[in-house]
Amino acid sequence: MKQLIFSTAILLSFGVAAQFADSSKNWETLAGVKYEKSQDEYGEIYVPKFGDDVQKMNGKTVSLKGFIIPFEGMFEPKHIIISSLPIAACFFCGGSGPETVAEAYLKEEVKYTAKPVTVTGRLELNDTDYDQLMYILKDAEVKVD
Repeated sequence: MKQLIFSTAILLSFGVAAQFADSSKNWETLAGVKYEKSQDEYGEIYVPKFGDDVQKMNGKTVSLKGFIIPFEGMFEPKHIIISSLPIAACFFCGGSGPETVAEAYLKEEVKYTAKPVTVTGRLELNDTDYDQLMYILKDAEVKVD
């Protein structure tokens, strides 16, 4: 009986790891956020309230497939923004929401590319520092697809 429980726990943990490695599903899961109106010293703000599935990803290694967002004069080879959508449709340029982008702090420098990339790192949820995005990948690595 103990062996069955242990085996089941191992299989479930691999299933969770596989889920977070599936970059297409991860963007769908990250869309599970709502916003609550609040106030700060500058006026009205919207504070993210992460759904249960998003909270389960917090602190886990996840992969996100998307596009590096270039910022003129601001591209940093070890700190990038990745969008689930091409540049013309990204949150900053089009009709998407902030749940479609993530910051990534990289282990190694990368050169900008317009090609799709997959960024893998430890996800941190951010609902307090409004100078950063709400999704942050730490110790991340980039693979050009």
